[in-house]
Formats: sequence, C-alpha cells, structure tokens
Amino acid sequence: MDMLWNLDKLYKSFEDPGLEADIAKAAGMTGELGNLCEVGFADTGNAYEKLADFIEKSNLLSDLIGNVYSFASLTYAVDTSNMKALGIIERVEKMLPQLAVIEVQFTRWLTRLGDIDYKGIVGEHRFAIGERLRNARYMLDDKCEMIIATMKNTGSSAWGKLQDTVTSSLSIEFDRKMLPLPAIRNLAEDQSQDVRKRAFEAELAAYPRIEKSSAACLNAIKGEVISECEMRGYESPLEMTLLNSRMDRETLDAMLSAMIEYLPEFRKYMKRKASMLGHEKGLPFYDMAAPMGESRKEYGFEDARDFIVANFSTFSMELGQYALTAFNENWIDAKMRKGKIGGAFCANLHGIKESRIMSNFSGTFGDVTTLAHELGHGFHGHVLKDATALNSEYPMPLAETASIFCETIVTNAALKTAGAEETIAIVENSLQGATAVIVDILSRYIFETELFERRKESSLSPEQLKDMMIRAQKEAYGDGLDNDILHPYMWACKPHYYGAGSNFYNFPYAFGLLFAKGLYARYIEEGDAFVPKYTALLYETGRNDIRGVLRTAGVDSGDIGFWRGSLELIKKDIELFLKL
Repeated sequence: MDMLWNLDKLYKSFEDPGLEADIAKAAGMTGELGNLCEVGFADTGNAYEKLADFIEKSNLLSDLIGNVYSFASLTYAVDTSNMKALGIIERVEKMLPQLAVIEVQFTRWLTRLGDIDYKGIVGEHRFAIGERLRNARYMLDDKCEMIIATMKNTGSSAWGKLQDTVTSSLSIEFDRKMLPLPAIRNLAEDQSQDVRKRAFEAELAAYPRIEKSSAACLNAIKGEVISECEMRGYESPLEMTLLNSRMDRETLDAMLSAMIEYLPEFRKYMKRKASMLGHEKGLPFYDMAAPMGESRKEYGFEDARDFIVANFSTFSMELGQYALTAFNENWIDAKMRKGKIGGAFCANLHGIKESRIMSNFSGTFGDVTTLAHELGHGFHGHVLKDATALNSEYPMPLAETASIFCETIVTNAALKTAGAEETIAIVENSLQGATAVIVDILSRYIFETELFERRKESSLSPEQLKDMMIRAQKEAYGDGLDNDILHPYMWACKPHYYGAGSNFYNFPYAFGLLFAKGLYARYIEEGDAFVPKYTALLYETGRNDIRGVLRTAGVDSGDIGFWRGSLELIKKDIELFLKL
C-alpha cells in the first residue's frame, strides 16, 4: 500500500493553472471584502444585508485560501527543501496583513450596530459574531494591525520555518547509517534497551549542532508574542491563549489541580516500569517509551488499516468508513524520509471536505494508536464538513477530544483479545501515552510559563533553556524518572513551542485526554445511544465555547470532580499494571 499522500484533489502540481487561478481569485475576493469595509461599513445602514454579504464572502474566501495554503504547507511538511512550496506559502502570507485589517474593520463595525437581527445566515453565525464582539477590546487601530500582521511574515512565521528546516534536516549517524531526527527519536520504542540508550545519547549529542539556532528561533517567537500581548492589553500570553481557546481560567485551574493531585499515581507506574527494566533510581529518559510485555507484534501499514477500520466500525459505521476512505484514497503520508518533519498531524481541508494525515510509521502498536489519534482529528473535520468555514473553527483544547477518543477505541479493542503478556504491553503503552499527556505536558506547561516570564527581561541562552527544562521535568516527574538522565532539549525537538499563534500548546492535550476519557465512560454506559450525542457534540465545537460544549455533555468544566473522575480511570489502569 502506498504510504504517501495524494494532494491532487487540491492541485495536480505547482504548475497546475488552477493554483494560480485560485490565488488570483483569493486576491480579488480580498479586495472585495476590503472595499465592503471601506465603503459599506462607513455607516450602519442596511446592516443585515452587509453583514450577511460579509459572512458569505468570508466563508468562501477562507476555503479558497485554505486550499492554496494547505497544498503548499502539506508539500513543505514532507519536503522542507521544496522552494516552490515555500514560495506559495509566502505569497499566501502576504495576504494575511490585509485580511487582519479587514477582520478588525469588520469587528469595529459590529460594535457600532447595537441590536443585530439574528436570522438566516447571520443567525447561523451568532457565536462567531459574539466572539468578535467580546474580543473587540484587544484590537488596535488599522495601521497597527497591518504592521503587526505584516511583520509576522518576516518575524515569527519565518523563525518557525527556520526551526522546521533545522530539525528536519538534522542527520544523525547511528550504526553506520545517517538517520533523520524523527527516525532517531522513534528508536525510543525499539525492543533493545541498548539501541534505545545509544539512540538517546546520539540524539542528545546532535543537538549542540542546532541549539543556538533553535534558541534564537524560540527567543524571537516568544519575544514577539510578549510584545503583541502588551500592545493589545492582554494580562499575559496565557490570558490570550485562554481567550483564543474559548476557555476560562477556572476550567484550566481545576484541570491542572486535579492533574497535580494524581502525580503520585503516575510516579508509581514509572517506578514499577523502571524496576521491571532493571533500574533502581526511576526511569531514565531513554526508557520512557520502552515496550513492555512479550508481545513482539509488528504492524504493516495494511495491518494498521484493517485493525483501525474494524474497531472504529464497532463504534459507528460512519467512523469506520471515514478511516477506510482515508487509507484507500491516499490521504495519509506515513513514510519516514529525509526532509520530512517529525511527529504527526492531521490537516482538515474544509474546502474539499477531506483531510490529510502525516505520521512517521515504523510498525509499532504506538504507531497504530498515533494513526488512530490523527484519524480522530480527521473525523472531527468530517463531522463539520457541511458546516460553514466560520462554524468549523474549534479551539485547541476541543481539537484533541475526538483524536484521543479514537485512540481509546483502538487501545480498548486490542485489550479484548490480548493474552497476559500482550495485555501488559497494551496497558503499558496506554499508560505511557497518558503519562506523556498528563505528566510530560505538565512539565512543558511549567517550562513555557517560566520561559515567558524570563523572556520579558532578556533572551535566554541554550544553557538557560536546558536548565529550565530539566527543572520542569524534575518538578513534574519527581522520583518517577532518574533525575540524572533527563532530556534537556525537549524545547528544541517539540514544534509546539514555535508557533506564535499557538502558545501553551500543551494543556489542550491534557484537556482532550481527560474529556475524552469521560466521554468514553459515557459510551460504555450508554452504548449505541451515545453515538449520535457524540457526533452532535463534535458539531457543536465550532459554535460554542468550552463551557457551553461541555454542558451539552452534562459536564461542568470548572468542577474539579469531573477531572478527578477521568483521572480515576487512568489510576485504575495503573493499578492493573501494578498487578500484572
């Protein structure tokens, strides 16, 4: 089976005349919206007609630009040396300053309307309109908005691209072969402890070659974020992130407090795993992802497809059919190769009602669950494919709900047919993932909190960044890890830190895990009756804030009891592992 995605539904190539035609069309539509803002929004007469026209054109333009940008960015993700892709990305980015000003002019006009007639297409976008009105206080004047948006193209966006290039082109010698960084990091799951240890050492030994450039990228991006927050009047980057995430501080604090309460349980798991692997001082970092149990099953890409599709179908035929289509229609790029960025992601292509998924597949069960995770993102987009572009935009915390729910389906399915040793492997793999999402995510949150505080004063050296990361890991992991063998470069290898528009892209994973666990418990209790409720909840994610979405599931997000309940489910898995 082909492990490379096909982007022909977007464009055949960079020479496809449709690509240039769409770029020209997008530029023309941008001009139309700009004219509507300059002329039509000069007064509030015929407000409903103008508002409906703006919404309709905005939805069309969003899909159009999304098609162009996605084609280029997806191409670039698997080949960071592709200059044609980079060129298209930069051409799209040049449109963004004008679009940012249009958005500001539109929002400013909304504040002058008074009562809005919420009917028809305007009524369908009540939440999107209300969100803009709520965020109006953080807007600057048109000139400042244009300057900020323009400078990002040669500022944070350029620094982020540099970091992608630096990490994706880092080749590391291992066993007489030159391997890309993602391949080296994947060896953390190798069956051999010797291989895991040597790969970890080779990885750490390679980072000094890029640490200064990575630190420069990180300092530039976070410095820009701090400056923009101060200009707009946000209390902090965290406040800006919470508002963009449609999340309130009470919800975040309740979730983090529950996570901290349960850290001792995760440390029990880590210490037991360490003991099983022959370590006396907790897990060394290189053995965190070590496979456990005697299951030696390796998955081919077709095996992964069959397993995922079969088990997704037990939840709903719609979910199973979506996954089958993704595999069979070449929506997935899973082959590791030089120039391809690390990790995995899903891009929902609303304009063509499809998705594309990137992973670095090596055949482990962890790779299977990663595919299930990303397919969950894709299914979320599938549920929203007939919503308008504006109503299909959901915040980061809710973005992880469907992905982790699907990951849970696959993991639980594997447990049903597993023998004793295989059960150990599967339960441990699940706990390994939960530990990454709860404990490691907490360490990253601690690190990024300190990073923003210290970056206010000055740029940070690689040595300072490494020291901060080590301290954050010690605080979160405690004696669960061998404190002499930690990973000081997690700030360099994780792309989440390098997006100026996605700060604190760590706690959303914890939110997604714990919310999905709670939802899965509801599914076990209610059976098939839960399926339409789940789909309806996913559809609501583009049209409500987090508290509102959770209320549709009967959950109060500010209640620490809910988060404790989800963590109790993980605690039961830990107790099972300790007994096995």
